[in-house]
Amino acid sequence: MFENLLKLYQYVDQTMQLVRERFPEEVKCKPGCSDCCSAVFDLSYIEAVYLAHRFSLLEDGIKAAIRQRAKKALQEWLELIAAKGDPSTARIRCPLLNSEEQCDCYEARPVNCRTYGVPTVINDSGHVCGLSGFTKGKSYPSLHLAPLQQSLYEYSIELGGKELGEKRWPAGAVLLYPEGFQPDSK
Repeated sequence: MFENLLKLYQYVDQTMQLVRERFPEEVKCKPGCSDCCSAVFDLSYIEAVYLAHRFSLLEDGIKAAIRQRAKKALQEWLELIAAKGDPSTARIRCPLLNSEEQCDCYEARPVNCRTYGVPTVINDSGHVCGLSGFTKGKSYPSLHLAPLQQSLYEYSIELGGKELGEKRWPAGAVLLYPEGFQPDSK
């Protein structure tokens, strides 16, 4: 069920490693740096299902702590959407981020998490982590997210059909209601 998604994640991780090797002074990502963990975005169906699956494998104590944080994150998300706020500039702490600034479900982190910290192109606009060492105005190779998002969309349609495949969810909703992301129940 997750074969294509895991291949995509492997491709993204390998690409990110190449960028780290080529620009070691510019890529500042390291354990404990969690700037990306407050970026606001939603998940495709395939990524939501995978996150729910990986979440189900965690120890009960870790799941309980994540659920507590997910309540707050989902409430902030709903307030942002209700206020017609701009998710691209908003900050909501990811419910998977623990008190040690580490991801409690790192293996299931979505494409947006995996690509943070290097120059990316989203909707024909360049973006980069503000903590990185990439110099504004200087040209760098950039990772175009549209093909990755298109792949996620296609995998989502394949897994859940058109209705579910076209929807997106905040991580807080997936973590609070993981039973809703079981493909067999749809």
